[in-house]
Amino acid sequence: MAEIMANVEVAPNIFRIKAAGSFAGRMGQFYMVRAWDKYPLLSRPLSIFDRDEAGIEFLYQVAGEGTKLISDLRPGDELQLEGPFGNGFPEVQASGRVALVGGGIGIAPLFYALRHYSSSDVYLGFSQEAYLAERFKAATTGMVLVNVGGIVLEQVDFHAYDTIIVCGPEPMLKAVQRKQLETGSSANVYVSLENRMACGIGACLVCSVKCKDKRRKACTDGPVFLAEEVVFG
Repeated sequence: MAEIMANVEVAPNIFRIKAAGSFAGRMGQFYMVRAWDKYPLLSRPLSIFDRDEAGIEFLYQVAGEGTKLISDLRPGDELQLEGPFGNGFPEVQASGRVALVGGGIGIAPLFYALRHYSSSDVYLGFSQEAYLAERFKAATTGMVLVNVGGIVLEQVDFHAYDTIIVCGPEPMLKAVQRKQLETGSSANVYVSLENRMACGIGACLVCSVKCKDKRRKACTDGPVFLAEEVVFG
């Protein structure tokens, strides 16, 4: 169990929570999080937003009973964390140009990625209201482009980067895959999937992902995949 340090609403139904303690985790990995005993049955997968010597942070959207219970937590309350899980984002050459592209709550794992890709360009897309954009701007020496109400992917030149990492809703990820194909870009394009998960360790098959060679598991084989590998519905 970890003690809550802060749980702040940064936009309507979007919260940033910090739990005290020493936690491991690579960029793009996630924890299974819960703040209840028996119900709801399943923990919630939350990607690492940031971590430091004091604790670990998660950015999440209230979308059901579990995340509503987490949003009700106050400093001093306890949070149960299991992890880290998943494969995380790739290491890249220092000389390579990197773009981080996030849509909505999909910006969550990208901030921690800036610890490693500190000169990357960042593209943030929001449907109604931007949040935490200033924190992103302070974390990179690259460009930060914020798009509210539009399609942020249209602003990304796939030929300008060696590595492109995208996290967002499935329609956005499908568009990424299509744009890579249409532009003939040679960039390594990765997508971080937001699949539902139950166990986080690959035992339940709830998070099964159809890939070109076989079905894989978002929790253990992912959540990060090369965009060209995934077969979207």
